[in-house]
Amino acid sequence: MNMEFTEGDVLLLVDIQNDFCPGGNLPIEKGDEIIPFLNPIIKKASAVGIPVFLSRDFHPRLHPSFKENGGKWPVHCIQDTEGARFHPDLNIPDNAEIVSKGTRFDKDQYSAFDDTGLGDLFKKLKIKRVFVAGLALDVCVKETAVDSVKLGFKTYVLKQGTRPVSKRSGEQALNQMKELGIEII
Repeated sequence: MNMEFTEGDVLLLVDIQNDFCPGGNLPIEKGDEIIPFLNPIIKKASAVGIPVFLSRDFHPRLHPSFKENGGKWPVHCIQDTEGARFHPDLNIPDNAEIVSKGTRFDKDQYSAFDDTGLGDLFKKLKIKRVFVAGLALDVCVKETAVDSVKLGFKTYVLKQGTRPVSKRSGEQALNQMKELGIEII
């Protein structure tokens, strides 16, 4: 991919965590296969001074999204566990910013912008374009991209840098995002 970063861009990587990769508690099929695609993009962004942000699910043990607590998901990404850690093959720059979500006891937070202050920070940093990738396309990536465009940022989803929970819902997510003006590249 010949993607050129410019001033005002940010790379936002969503939930590339062990529990969402093969062997994790909530694995996305071939979720780890996005990492060789993303590592050169991360390196390129860092080399030209483009900020790199990583969101992560960082759930307390009694999180409301878990089936045992009335939610729809298996237990995953518990704070300070191996499952919550970023995949070890992901090359995270030393100056990357980490955004924790899913920390509340009263609701789930699929979007990296949901009650995290990230939108305000991006405006303070004069961000104009947001490049989004990660896991899963049809859940947290979609919700993050949707919130990004609603906040007024030109938003791109790096299709090769994401995987869906299911093929069908992934296709639906891509169509929904396109209808909102999110560019799929």
